[in-house]
Amino acid sequence: MRAKLWMRFAPFLSKRYISTCRTSPLPPSSSSSVIQPWLFIGLGNPGEKYQSTRHNVGFDMIDAFAESQGISLTTHHFKALFGEGVVDGVPVLLAKPQTYINLSGESAGALAAYYKLPLHRVIVAYDDTDLPCGVLRLQPRGGYGRHNGLKSVIYHFRKNREFGRLRIGIGRPPGQMDPKAFVLQKFNKTGRERIDSAIKEGCDILKMVVTKGLTEAARLSNVDQKYKHLVSHDQHS
Repeated sequence: MRAKLWMRFAPFLSKRYISTCRTSPLPPSSSSSVIQPWLFIGLGNPGEKYQSTRHNVGFDMIDAFAESQGISLTTHHFKALFGEGVVDGVPVLLAKPQTYINLSGESAGALAAYYKLPLHRVIVAYDDTDLPCGVLRLQPRGGYGRHNGLKSVIYHFRKNREFGRLRIGIGRPPGQMDPKAFVLQKFNKTGRERIDSAIKEGCDILKMVVTKGLTEAARLSNVDQKYKHLVSHDQHS
């Protein structure tokens, strides 16, 4: 797998990188001469039973981005559905862990280690009950809140939290509803429309990450998302 990836991405890497990689890893000071891949990981549960549920919006995001960039997600690699491609001259790896969401780190950690990626080149997309339905937030680091899938990712990144995350708001459960039941339900019509719109915006945000970098993409996208749906307080979507 890594050999195939090397052959496809080699034209986009500097001669210095190719020469050095044949002998030894690059020192950190040389990283500016390298086009490092991005790894975008979406969290969710495998199987038809969980399709289109709130907990699977991370999968939905990766599927949509893959389709928008013509990247096929048909390879099984480190317990994930995996695809690779080039976006505006930059190598991009896409993954949907198939371990069930609470064990997502088993796949994410192995992928990042295998491709020797610094964690600032990793973005994890996942559902977030702390954001209104359809609101996105791009961040360079953070905790896991109440999300056990993200908790697993942090654990398998050796408890390092310095990786990017694309938070996809799904709203809070209504009344006294069990949050575990809430995230495994499908959206109602209004919620689905908001999520579908957010997924399209998320694809643009991920592409912006590739072209402008995480910091600038977060600055630009978070401003647009800040007041989204402010006029509507219906989060029970």
